[in-house]
Amino acid sequence: MKRIKIGNKILAEENRPFVVADAGVNHENDIDIAKRMIDDVARAGADAIKFQTYKAEKIASRNSPAYWETSETQYEYFKKYDKFGEEDYCELAAYAKEKSIIFMSTPFDLEAADFLDQLVPVFKISSSDITNIPFIKYIAGKGKPIFLSTGASTIGEINDAVTAIEEEGNKQIVILHCVLSYPTKYEDANLNMIIHLKNVFPNYLIGLSDHTLPDKNMLVLTTAVLLGAKVIEKHFTFDKSLNGNDHYHSMDFQDLKIFMENIDLLEKILGQSKKKPLETEMLARKHARRSIVAKEDIPRGTEITEDMIDFKRPGTGINPKFLELVIGRTAKKDIKNDEIIKWEDI
Repeated sequence: MKRIKIGNKILAEENRPFVVADAGVNHENDIDIAKRMIDDVARAGADAIKFQTYKAEKIASRNSPAYWETSETQYEYFKKYDKFGEEDYCELAAYAKEKSIIFMSTPFDLEAADFLDQLVPVFKISSSDITNIPFIKYIAGKGKPIFLSTGASTIGEINDAVTAIEEEGNKQIVILHCVLSYPTKYEDANLNMIIHLKNVFPNYLIGLSDHTLPDKNMLVLTTAVLLGAKVIEKHFTFDKSLNGNDHYHSMDFQDLKIFMENIDLLEKILGQSKKKPLETEMLARKHARRSIVAKEDIPRGTEITEDMIDFKRPGTGINPKFLELVIGRTAKKDIKNDEIIKWEDI
């Protein structure tokens, strides 16, 4: 489904990308910081801000080992960041609406999905849940658009998830290329996989969920847009220098602002896809091109030969491509040296 409505935004191949600042749990369990992040995202010009809704006991077993550098279990790690409750998310959703920003949050359990259904216009499914088919089908059954992240996934696993969504009568899917490595090294970004996903899933929009360190010109995200990504999601923080969770590989307000300015510029310079002269080129088209001119004085009645001819600007006379039609004709008037030859002259 190549056109998807999310709030007042239309996602489509011909439209500018939909930009999601993924605040995750970078709010550090502080509602005021979360609101400040909404303010920053709104000021930078992104389309949506996304949080994460989970409870540690529903996402990881107590002895689940971490797969990143920490002495904590996954349960202990998640427990530090699961303090927001339903009232907090309701408050944040209302504040985002006030700031004209679309509110999103990734659910990690059925209860979170049920609660968020009243707050979000689109569901995000984490890469970690792409093989959790019962959960995917449950969310798909709610009938809302789905952003499907594909980190660490095979094409077969992605296809299984897409099929599960389709089986619930839902075809509002955006498939996000993602590399499940924090931070993703630039050499591991593999943005060309966006093209592969477009070829394998031609009926769906493709996007990017990025985990690289923000480069100073935001070229990673900008390149993804040029490759056809119609949704861009990247972790967002109010302070990249903070320890813990996702701050270290997140973009901040300045990074997001640069990226949004890049999109504005791309929108201007990409323009239309069919090659034709533009209105702004018409004067140049007329005066920068060449005409057939006399290289010497050509008296009336003289048969014109090639050695009497030159090609000079402006292009208001006979086009040089008609040279063979000019050679051998007779001058009907005296044609002076350097004069543009017109059809009525020969």
